[in-house]
Amino acid sequence: MDEIVDPWYSLDWFYPSTLKGFTWENTLFLWAILIVPFVFIGRWALRYYFNQKLPVALVKSDLNTSPLTWIRLLPEFILALVLVLMLTGLARPQKTNEKVEQWTEGIDIMLAIDISQSMQIEDFRPNRLEAAKDVARDFIKGRLQDRIGIVVFSGDAFSLAPLTTDYDLLNSYLNDINFEMIESRGTAIGSALAVVTNRMRESESKSKVCILLSDGDNTAGNIDPITSAELAAAYEIKTYTIIVGKEGMVPFGKDYFGRPNMVENTIDETTMRKIAQIGGGEFFRVTDNAALKNVFDRIDQYEKAEIKESRFKDTADYYYVYLRWSLFFFLLWLLLKSTFLSNVLQD
Repeated sequence: MDEIVDPWYSLDWFYPSTLKGFTWENTLFLWAILIVPFVFIGRWALRYYFNQKLPVALVKSDLNTSPLTWIRLLPEFILALVLVLMLTGLARPQKTNEKVEQWTEGIDIMLAIDISQSMQIEDFRPNRLEAAKDVARDFIKGRLQDRIGIVVFSGDAFSLAPLTTDYDLLNSYLNDINFEMIESRGTAIGSALAVVTNRMRESESKSKVCILLSDGDNTAGNIDPITSAELAAAYEIKTYTIIVGKEGMVPFGKDYFGRPNMVENTIDETTMRKIAQIGGGEFFRVTDNAALKNVFDRIDQYEKAEIKESRFKDTADYYYVYLRWSLFFFLLWLLLKSTFLSNVLQD
């Protein structure tokens, strides 16, 4: 909090910037300050009306006025100032600082991305793999304090990036993903899930999530995808599965004349649905870039870490400053009221 360290007798307490910076506990007393001038105007009017007046004949030349005669009003002005300062103190000027602390335990998320040759098919723009990398980047950008890792697979699977909160590093790994990273051909979905489980089995996070993205046809690997899914579920890993691509004839490369080559594409939707069911997640089927982005947006909303918040309010009172000023001027008023000078000026 911006604490005011000026001594009470500093004139800085009366600067408009200082007064505007306060919050006031009892604003009714501030409004009462507006009444003070009227109280003293009424007091002077009554005194003038009831004071004894003696008929004295003077010629106009004897009626001399001097600015010094206004000094007689000084005690009244000081008394009014005492009341204003007292009311200011009673309004309780304060400085309040509210500190908010937020934290989250985070989620562990593994992205398992298919880099098999079939991911080169161009029913997505520019192809399935590049579309998957684009939405993965956006997904990572929207996370906060979550550890994210990457597994890539085709005929085999390996961990490309361990669980980390270094999102710049993850983006650089995504940029490096290509079809030549794994020599063996095919799509080893079961192996990919096994690598994910191995990476996350020692995680102490309350929420562990796997997002498995593939064209959905398991054609390689030594581990059955259903067995791998059951093993992942045993370690409390929630699995979302995403099939990318259309079934049937799809464009894959171009011929001699620049026309797209059409190839037959098959999808094993049943297995991917079963994996999601075992893993307690959801299955998604997408056929274009926009649908793929929408799926990642939905998963992003599903898997939000709970943000906890603590609020601390620190309040400092400064009423004593204005009460001390009022006491000072009250003593000064008593001094003036009891002096010979004051009595002379009143007469």
